[in-house]
Amino acid sequence: IIDICAICMLVITVMAVMSTYMRKLIQLFAIHSLFLAVLAFVVAFYTDNSHIYITFTLTLVLKVLLIPRFLDYTVERIHVDKEVRSPISTPGSLLICTVLIFAGYLVADPMTESLTTLGRNCLAISLSIVFIGLYMMASRANALSESIGLLLTENGLFLGTMTISYGMPLIVEFGVFFDIIIAVVIIGIFAYRINRTFNSIDTSYMRRLRD
Repeated sequence: IIDICAICMLVITVMAVMSTYMRKLIQLFAIHSLFLAVLAFVVAFYTDNSHIYITFTLTLVLKVLLIPRFLDYTVERIHVDKEVRSPISTPGSLLICTVLIFAGYLVADPMTESLTTLGRNCLAISLSIVFIGLYMMASRANALSESIGLLLTENGLFLGTMTISYGMPLIVEFGVFFDIIIAVVIIGIFAYRINRTFNSIDTSYMRRLRD
């Protein structure tokens, strides 16, 4: 079940890179987080680690329910439910994602030999999600789509810590979730202000401030 959830998260990450509409991106992030929540529940059940149940609950409430609703509200408020343009074509992005997945497996291969945890196969997938999320952040010019890339990257990091070390200390996880909430709120405000100033949330317009 853990491996299936991890593979589904990787596939959804690639689908997010291919997606061209904001609402679909938000839905994909919610589904991505749902698989992460299911994975956390399974890990908590098999390891009998009570604090991972808290992580499962926080992931379900914040990432599956609240954050997508806030992002939907932001999209509705600034009227940007339209195509998100990327300077790299869809076939090119798919090729880059394939290379990044291979890179994730190459980096993880030396480290997985000594692992005996439930998710030893998930380390490569976790790194691949992180790489693809970072690529999405770098390749998009839309403030909200860049924030989705950041959230997917963070989900990939949580996947790795959850399956390799069975989660971080609870106080650290609370801090991370709090940072995520603050970051999403700031991104929403930032996108709203960009839209009011430039009538768009294309971050490339920010380069004009240097002129």
